Amino acid sequence: MKNFPKFNHGRRNLLGAALGAVGLSAIHSSAGAQSVINLPFENGQRNLVAYPEKRPLIVLTSRPPQLETPFAVFNEGIITPNDAFFVRYHNAGIPTSIDPDTHVIKVGGNAVSKPYTLTLAELRTQFKPVEYVAVNQCSGNSRGHFNPRVTGGQLSNGAMGNARWMGVPLRDVLARAQLKDSARQITFNGLDLPIFSGDFVKALEVNHAMDGEVMIAYQMNGADLPMLNGFPVRLVVPGFYGTYWVKHLSEIEVIDGVFEEFWMKPGYRIPDNDCACIEPGTAPAATRPIGRFNVRSFITSLADGARLRAGQEQLVRGIAFDGGQGIREVAYSADGGQSWREASLGEDIGRYSFREFRFGFTPIAGSIDLRVRAWNRSGQSQPMQALWQPGGYMRNVVESVKVTAA
Repeated sequence: MKNFPKFNHGRRNLLGAALGAVGLSAIHSSAGAQSVINLPFENGQRNLVAYPEKRPLIVLTSRPPQLETPFAVFNEGIITPNDAFFVRYHNAGIPTSIDPDTHVIKVGGNAVSKPYTLTLAELRTQFKPVEYVAVNQCSGNSRGHFNPRVTGGQLSNGAMGNARWMGVPLRDVLARAQLKDSARQITFNGLDLPIFSGDFVKALEVNHAMDGEVMIAYQMNGADLPMLNGFPVRLVVPGFYGTYWVKHLSEIEVIDGVFEEFWMKPGYRIPDNDCACIEPGTAPAATRPIGRFNVRSFITSLADGARLRAGQEQLVRGIAFDGGQGIREVAYSADGGQSWREASLGEDIGRYSFREFRFGFTPIAGSIDLRVRAWNRSGQSQPMQALWQPGGYMRNVVESVKVTAA
């Protein structure tokens, strides 16, 4: 394995100047001409702005930065480029300059025998690296499409991305600390700091944290993590929503109890039933922490309102994914879901990755309601009618793309 390249401090200091000295809200005035996009729901007008290390992305908020990937990016390829990857922070006190030579991860807690401090150099040289492709998806991806509307960031479908992650299994890092038999959960903290809300700390069950797949990642698509995506290291929890993917990871604690601070309880809870849903206007009888993705699929090569040539075969592409079972089948409908045919699946590059699909159809003149529906290897699929929950999480309804042929 070749030596890890020396980090370019100047590039990260440039980010510090942009996000710190001039202030996050001032990025808009310093970024040049802006474009505007209208997302398909009420109050959906957004600016497209190029933050440091990013192409123009959809800005939901600038402090803290919440940047959504324009949906057309997902038709460019199965891997989401680093400069197009979405950004989600909860706290406005985000780091703007990090020296990788001095950054450390503290590993401790009341349920380890040998707490220690881990440098990045040690992480990269003293553990065997692993690499895999996995989707990171915000829990509130598509929240803006909920009806009735729910509170929270009104995102469309671009708060997700698929990347090739390289790092070290969390299990190996924890093993060096020698977990006690009393260990029950692992908590994770990063360098971002709260201003109005609680510190963003997340927790995983010990068995999950030790499964060999949860990763401390230091590369993304063959390059250093972008600052806004967690440089220099972040947690990667494949198949689980992005709330667990702690950025700028700096502290790991093994505890002998259940962690119930704000971002685990009451934050990021879903109804504790089979559909994780309730009827609008009601309250869940019980809740549980959000966990794995459900099954989703999207057409990427056609946008709603597209105009096609009648009688000419049209190739349609899209993506499907789930929480780790892997996609078994994608079907498509050209008549609003009345009849279905099987689409062709593309290359399988990992059970946590996007899976491409394709199908061809010949449109007839008039309005056409295209839909796609995926199944994973456990037989789980997508609902035909949208499910509702007060947090606006886990939307995975069969999407409709309406086009016209003439």
